[in-house]
Amino acid sequence: MNIAQTSSFHGRHIVVFGGSSGIGLATAKALKTQGANVTIVGRTLERLQTAADQIGGARYAVADLADRKSIEAIFDDTTQVDHLVITAGGIHAGKLVDSDPEKLLSEVNEHISGSLYAVKSVIPRMPGTGSIVLMGGQFSDRPTGDGTSVMALACRGIEALARGLALEIKPIRVNVIAPGFVDTPLYDAFGAEGRAALLAHAAGSLPIGRIGRPEEIADAISFLLSNEYMNCEVLHIDGGGRFA
Repeated sequence: MNIAQTSSFHGRHIVVFGGSSGIGLATAKALKTQGANVTIVGRTLERLQTAADQIGGARYAVADLADRKSIEAIFDDTTQVDHLVITAGGIHAGKLVDSDPEKLLSEVNEHISGSLYAVKSVIPRMPGTGSIVLMGGQFSDRPTGDGTSVMALACRGIEALARGLALEIKPIRVNVIAPGFVDTPLYDAFGAEGRAALLAHAAGSLPIGRIGRPEEIADAISFLLSNEYMNCEVLHIDGGGRFA
């Protein structure tokens, strides 16, 4: 049974950062199907408009996780947010010896600082029955030697942040979704050949023999939002990648 189909978000307002593509778009579609009123947030207006049509109708707002003012502005006219999902963020990888630390720290600024800005804005607008899902990743448990050390830092930091926030803002629940390799536009930054080679290598290294689909991560996010006893948790959905 599809976990996401066992619950309903009828009439609930859910804000999805990164909702114009990939995991965020798949999540917004799943939540809309279950009756939610969805607002998607992203960097590019045109992509948001296209995504809103694909979802079947959604509010949209332009904001950048690295820009506090743009995040705060999207909540100015919002009175209530029942759930918040943050899937946005890029890939800022590189070995420290070859990279500018400021560039690598963009990963931390987007994932941790951006999440803080969004959560801060949402708290006064969220009822005690609400919940928040932040984005982690398998590098938290298994960093590699090919330039993912700061990505691992950001992922581990998000886990600690979520658990601490869950105690601060209780009874609002805070959880983390930690995907492995998923077939999304995130890897387009490597170019067509680089993307294909990277994902093929990842698929071959996984016990399951393939990379994930955005819809599979969306199912897991829906579960975290709907199960009212899930709190302070990190839900790994990585095809066994942490142990391969």
